[in-house]
Amino acid sequence: MPGLVEVFAREGFQKSLPSANELYQWPCIVNFRVGGTNLCINKVVILEFGIAALTALVFILAFRRARVVPRGGQNLMEAIYDFVARDVVEGVLGREGVRWQPYLTVLFLFTMFISLLEVVPAVQFPLSSRISVPLILAIGSWLIYNYAGIKKKGAWGYFKGIMFPPGVPKPAYVLLTPIELLTALVLRPATLAIRLFANFFAGHVLLTVFFLGTAYLAVNPPTIPFALAALVLSVFLVGLEVFIAAVQAYVFTLLTAVYITLSVSEEH
Repeated sequence: MPGLVEVFAREGFQKSLPSANELYQWPCIVNFRVGGTNLCINKVVILEFGIAALTALVFILAFRRARVVPRGGQNLMEAIYDFVARDVVEGVLGREGVRWQPYLTVLFLFTMFISLLEVVPAVQFPLSSRISVPLILAIGSWLIYNYAGIKKKGAWGYFKGIMFPPGVPKPAYVLLTPIELLTALVLRPATLAIRLFANFFAGHVLLTVFFLGTAYLAVNPPTIPFALAALVLSVFLVGLEVFIAAVQAYVFTLLTAVYITLSVSEEH
């Protein structure tokens, strides 16, 4: 019986593995120019619009005939709304944060949906594994928390609070001021985007390798036991991806709420 290393070293398995371009680069379905800008509508763009429409649709269907005693979809959506209200809005922002409840709820659902595409048959591609998608979401959160801080404190008061936090010896501002400014304006949105992107970039590659490996090992009788083991692990990884999608959506939403709190608090 050939060893597992020899099996994976065969030329056939190497050829069956997709390249990075095959995993993440999609050809244009519609390609047109607007002025000097080339607009490529590919599978990723279509999925983005599809998830945006799905997010809107679940709210519309759940609350179009709202009942005092919720049932079905309304019950589910109210549970999600209450979860965000209790664990994110009230837990981090307090009662004054109710104004941000709609944005944070939609952010949570949208972020989870784009990641759950990883386990949807015939799609199996998480939009969060493309850095541009988490980056746009992070920029949206960046705009929200900066707007919240400027609206409450004014532009000068907001940036003064970031650059010159109270209770710090004045000589320390030489080092602290650029670090605080860089953190608020660059590092916070960057870490939001990279955290979401890295989890699902790695998860997508891992699932692809395991499922292709399962299919390859299953066609050779000596390696069928390895195929069964790979299949069991692949199913486990699918369940893990669903769990990670929910956790990362929660973390993304929670950190957005934390950044809003830091922007409006008097200490900053």
